[in-house]
Amino acid sequence: MKRSNVFLAALALCGVCSTVYAIYGVNDRGEWPKSWPAELEPLRKQARTLVGPMAPQRHFAIRFNNREEFEAAWPHLLKVKSKGAPVFLVRGPNFFLGEQSKAGVVVHCPPEDQAKNPRTPEGPIEGVENLRMKWMNTNWIELVVEGEVVDLNRIPLNVDGVIVDERFKESEKK
Repeated sequence: MKRSNVFLAALALCGVCSTVYAIYGVNDRGEWPKSWPAELEPLRKQARTLVGPMAPQRHFAIRFNNREEFEAAWPHLLKVKSKGAPVFLVRGPNFFLGEQSKAGVVVHCPPEDQAKNPRTPEGPIEGVENLRMKWMNTNWIELVVEGEVVDLNRIPLNVDGVIVDERFKESEKK
């Protein structure tokens, strides 16, 4: 009797764990489209690609360990952002970058074949208040700021969209 209970508990644990892993498909390489600027090519090896959670939304997380590398890439990263889409300023740690990285950029993108679907045109979703949801059919940027590698005093933030500063969101709640 005890042996069967242990087996059932192990089976249930495996089922729960496999469900958690199935929420996102993860690739430890930047698998963004070849149409993105060539200057971003060297960054593929330090990036992660996550697809999910429910729809195949694509998330390209690029980790940066030095300021020069980030500052050289920043203007090219802005080129992949959809016109009018927001840039969110956040603090780490960041789920998409991983716990070990304190600075980086996450480019959130719609599913790969979305452009072929006339029901989800690239652009903001009318009537949606939450800015992350409103722009989910576009490429928008989440900039993980920590002050050394990503220093807002050293990069241009003149983007063609709104900048949403969420770095102090949690301290406002307290």
